[in-house]
Amino acid sequence: MNSIPPLDLAQQYQTISEEVSKAVLEVLASGRYIGGPPVQDFERQFAAYVGVEECVACNSGTDALYLALRALKIGPGDQVITTPFTFIATAEVITLVGATPVFVDIDPQTYNLDLNQLPAAITSKTRAVVPVHLFGQPVDMTRLMAIAESRGLAVIEDCAQATGAEWAGRKTGSIGHAGCFSFFPTKNLGACGDGGAVTTNDPALAEAIRTLKEHGSNRRYYHEATGINSRLDAVQAAILLVKLRYLDTWNDLRRQVAARYRHLLAPLPGMILPQELPGGRSVWNQYTIRLQGNRLDPAFHSTPGSYRDQVRSRLQERGTGSMVYYPLPLHLQPVYADLGYQAGDLPVAEQVATEVLSLPMFPELSPELQAQVVYTLKDCLAVPAPLTSG
Repeated sequence: MNSIPPLDLAQQYQTISEEVSKAVLEVLASGRYIGGPPVQDFERQFAAYVGVEECVACNSGTDALYLALRALKIGPGDQVITTPFTFIATAEVITLVGATPVFVDIDPQTYNLDLNQLPAAITSKTRAVVPVHLFGQPVDMTRLMAIAESRGLAVIEDCAQATGAEWAGRKTGSIGHAGCFSFFPTKNLGACGDGGAVTTNDPALAEAIRTLKEHGSNRRYYHEATGINSRLDAVQAAILLVKLRYLDTWNDLRRQVAARYRHLLAPLPGMILPQELPGGRSVWNQYTIRLQGNRLDPAFHSTPGSYRDQVRSRLQERGTGSMVYYPLPLHLQPVYADLGYQAGDLPVAEQVATEVLSLPMFPELSPELQAQVVYTLKDCLAVPAPLTSG
């Protein structure tokens, strides 16, 4: 049997290697490695792709979130609502600007922010909401924007895992006041290093972000604010311009992989499969299942860790990679102990964190290898494989 990784970036590169090499060599030959035409072209084309007026490229998805908060003048004394079930960067930037993250539990179906609980979390100090389109599944932005607008809150979409996803026919990153993207290599649109961008229809907000990301300057050696150095370099922009041409094709292939998983995994007991909300169109950055119950054979009862962890260990022994996003919700992370959250405060996120398992997901995953993933998973769950004739 073949060894199957959770993600195979090398396969993707092989399909576009000549185009990428040509684009990179052109930048190297130009002698202009910061800014310039590749970055400007990428900002223009990515804005058009998302469906917004403005795009500001920056160093990372983390910086994109930080810059958006700074440009909206969110800081000490302010509260920002977000999800506890995401990568630390989402909350980290809230702390970095001096504001306080407020965590609201997640929806058990989508793993995104539970909008039923959002209104009760809003206080007089709340300035913004940062919804995360987790695993490529868009948040119900129609409902979220209605809540935010009724309370005068800014909405900053964390689109790190959802480049190309749609809600009600609109791309994520085009609905809130700002959209923040990561081009980390594992994302649907990934660079060959770090990269990020902020999208918006507000030209004043875009200009403020441009100033902040250039050391608080929009005129060389004259500084209006305390900014940072957060620039997307020209080599990464050139690579992203090549990859942007293929993004919709790759996302469609991810949807096909997700559909095959849904069909192949449906008969298995003790498993919750991811579901899309009506109105949403996922780009399946991850295909994340939940494992419930305890179906392991007695020989594995003594294995340390949760049932999910035991299954993952058995998969790895059989050459099938998987990932856990995320094993500990943010409200229980040591860094946020001073916020006073306790185990049991956000029960859905806490339970989901012990059950989720992300299976191999990338556009080039063949039906044959995907069938092998499912066959191996059945074996690890101690579920007998179906008999075949012949």
